[in-house]
Amino acid sequence: MTTQLLQVKNLSKNFDRLPVLKDVTFSLAPGEVLGLVGRQGAGKSTLLHLISGTMAPSAGTIDFDGAARRFSNRMQAQKLGIETVYQTSGPINRFDINNNLHWDRELGVQTARQSSGLVEREDAAYNILLGREITKGSILKIIDWKKMVDISRRLLAEFDLPPEIAQEQARNLSDEQRQVLMLARAFYQPCRLLLLDDIIPALSFQRQIILLDKLKKLAAQGTSIIIISDDLKHLFTVTDRILVLYEGRLVADRRTAESVPREIVELIVGSSRQEHVSPLIWALESYHNAQQQTEELRRTQVSLQESLEARNSLNRQLVERLRNQLGALDQLNAALQATQRRLITEREDERKALARELHDQVIQDLLGLNYRLEEVEDDEKSSLLQKEVSSIRQSIRDVVNELRLICSDLRPPTIDHHGLSGAIDSLAHEWAERNDIQLHLEIDPALGRMPETIELSVFRIVQEGLSNVRKHAAAQHVRISLQRTSSASLLVRLEDDGRGLAAPADLASFSVSKHFGLVGISERVALLGGLMNIESSKGGGTILQVEIPSPYPTVA
Repeated sequence: MTTQLLQVKNLSKNFDRLPVLKDVTFSLAPGEVLGLVGRQGAGKSTLLHLISGTMAPSAGTIDFDGAARRFSNRMQAQKLGIETVYQTSGPINRFDINNNLHWDRELGVQTARQSSGLVEREDAAYNILLGREITKGSILKIIDWKKMVDISRRLLAEFDLPPEIAQEQARNLSDEQRQVLMLARAFYQPCRLLLLDDIIPALSFQRQIILLDKLKKLAAQGTSIIIISDDLKHLFTVTDRILVLYEGRLVADRRTAESVPREIVELIVGSSRQEHVSPLIWALESYHNAQQQTEELRRTQVSLQESLEARNSLNRQLVERLRNQLGALDQLNAALQATQRRLITEREDERKALARELHDQVIQDLLGLNYRLEEVEDDEKSSLLQKEVSSIRQSIRDVVNELRLICSDLRPPTIDHHGLSGAIDSLAHEWAERNDIQLHLEIDPALGRMPETIELSVFRIVQEGLSNVRKHAAAQHVRISLQRTSSASLLVRLEDDGRGLAAPADLASFSVSKHFGLVGISERVALLGGLMNIESSKGGGTILQVEIPSPYPTVA
């Protein structure tokens, strides 16, 4: 039976009368890596504070190395081999003597330090070895600053930081460099339990990989680790188990090898409903890829900067001018896109107002007139006049039906009440009946609701696509598909068996030939940040495919 290094039993913490942690129980074996996840406010950081000694529990016990422990400050936990790394600078217990005193180089004495994780006016080497200063001399202990700088440079080099950082004041460092200082402080001496409180986001992608590799090596040497992180890809890479906190309670203790990300996400959000889970899964999957791309762009930028430094000043001036021009073009493009969005929004508002006016005034007035003519028809004795009145009433009904179709085109009423799925279903059936064309419609049952602007834009894309088929394709059959992809994108596909395209799609030629339907669709797709593809199908006809990235609201 494996001896447990840490055992937490019925641990609770209240702030005044507000419970933050409730009866949390778990254990941790030597060399085991434990991931701790949960939504904001679930109690993750509070749990680490209790274990590290910066907070006292309201109830419950903490057994470390086979004995019950009740730390009154962080120093007591550190003496037993418990190290904690917080985001950039962790909270320091005001009774922690070692952390409240530091050696003043200029005065040559110990003085009270400021209440933060780093001494801002001291250099990185001083901060890394704070409380563990290296001295020389057998009688008069003198701090060996040179040796401290050498050791700090070695620790910083493990995270790919330049050696000169060791002698830079902490207040002049970036957030990432400050975070590396805190990590180097924890890695200077071996510890038995390492607590990491959501520090990964402060690091670049490359240094995240370095950290994960170091954690694997520490675990192989017997160090136990508890790590808080929102990045499930990292946790599934490095952890043995994952704990899930939900509203202060431990709701799951799962072995990583026997779990899948979706299961963990469902436990984090407290729901298995797809509209709650899918956006978060997409965000988690995309986050890792985005970090990799960001790191590649950063490396490219550094490479370009080094190349520029190697060239003469004229080249740098030309590049700077080009950068300014590109910046101006970007600003112009952003302004044009903002104007286009405003015009589309205003156009939709005008359509909505016009549809309401037609429905609430013109149609209602015509219906009222029809009722009055019905009374006249009933009272009229002459059969000839009755037929004339009946004919007029039928004409009014025809006009009302046409006006209702116009209202539906201006602003489909189903989109407000039943969402995009209902609006597309109504549009497709009316269009097929009106044009005597067979239409097959496939809508993902899990499509769900999206923001109003996106639903309206997708509706207009399908509406314009069907209009193009009617005007240009001479098709007998049309197929429409709206599906969610595995990455929570929306995929819209419209396929017909008509004439097809004589040549590959070229939006410029469409504009010249006044084929404005496809041009309008492309503008809407671009404003949504999506992709559009037009091609001829193998059996004849045209395929219009549009992908809109993540149109679904994210989980808070």
